[in-house]
Amino acid sequence: MINETFVASTPTEAYEQAEKKYGNTSELTIVSAKQSKDESGEIRAEVVFAVPKALFMKKSFGKEISSVQHYNEEEMMLDEVTSMRKELEAMRSELTREEAVLQKVKALFLKKGIAPQWLDSVLDPLIGTPLAEDETLLVSYVLEEIDDRITVRDEMVGKPKVIMLVGPTGVGKTTTIAKLAARYAYLLDRPYKVALVNLDSYKVGAVEQLAHYADIMQIEHVSVSAPEDFKTQIAALESYDIVLVDTAGMSPYDTQKFVKTIEFIKSETVRDMEVHLVLAATVKYEDMEDIYKNFSFLNPDAVIVSKFDETKHFGTLLNFMLLYGLPMSYFSVGQEVPDDLLPASKEYLLERFIGDVHEG
Repeated sequence: MINETFVASTPTEAYEQAEKKYGNTSELTIVSAKQSKDESGEIRAEVVFAVPKALFMKKSFGKEISSVQHYNEEEMMLDEVTSMRKELEAMRSELTREEAVLQKVKALFLKKGIAPQWLDSVLDPLIGTPLAEDETLLVSYVLEEIDDRITVRDEMVGKPKVIMLVGPTGVGKTTTIAKLAARYAYLLDRPYKVALVNLDSYKVGAVEQLAHYADIMQIEHVSVSAPEDFKTQIAALESYDIVLVDTAGMSPYDTQKFVKTIEFIKSETVRDMEVHLVLAATVKYEDMEDIYKNFSFLNPDAVIVSKFDETKHFGTLLNFMLLYGLPMSYFSVGQEVPDDLLPASKEYLLERFIGDVHEG
């Protein structure tokens, strides 16, 4: 038998080609049939028939030969090997196109700051599926996975509580806490009674800056330097709806400040306390792991993203959220108090990230 391949737009058309050549197809046996897309995107159907050699020679070259003439086991093996080689080459071509699409999409998101391990966890299960062959669909799928996996913490102000802000030096904690104070005191469904507590005795002018904001907004402000005083002061502010606590900015490598901040957090206060990590949208990929590794000891409940207005590239920030699973609570989008503070929104963040992806 000789394997002969017929190619057409559909398997039916390929079968009709065989029927046109050989007439009675009862002597033919279908070996394989498959469909694929060529480089131009056109559908390509290939049907392989096993044809008796005598019939093949007669229809192809006008010669009739005995079914045993010059046809031995070696020739049969050669025919099979040739057929297998063609099939393997076709499979390799399809795989190469799929790999090219996957690698291109992966490179795009890597360039935008998404970690390779997270991308592999999303893309690897798609190998061999139609999604892996279409670049546009694959990009959309990755964006949907990002949307599904990042989370937002709803603004909950009905229950009295203490909110402590922690974070690296220079991320804008003091300005952010002033925006939060103004929001809670003046911009919500009702005015909440707000107090500010300053634990930052390291930064020059930190106490004065927060006190200045408190004077403008006419809200209570106190400064505390020791954990035992913090517990007492929180108890004294029991009548306030929300107590906002500003802490010292800390380098991820400043052990002394970390230990002291942990002592404040562990204070047995009479109020529920939330810890919000303030993280700049401009965070560098190289610093991301160090920031999380150190501040995770403070058990943050959520992330406030500052300096939204200082970058157009949000991949590294998204990567932080994807890898460490912390919900976002607020976005600081400028310097104006109180206007430039928004409750965190996946749509707001993803719109900016998608714009950056499209530019890529």
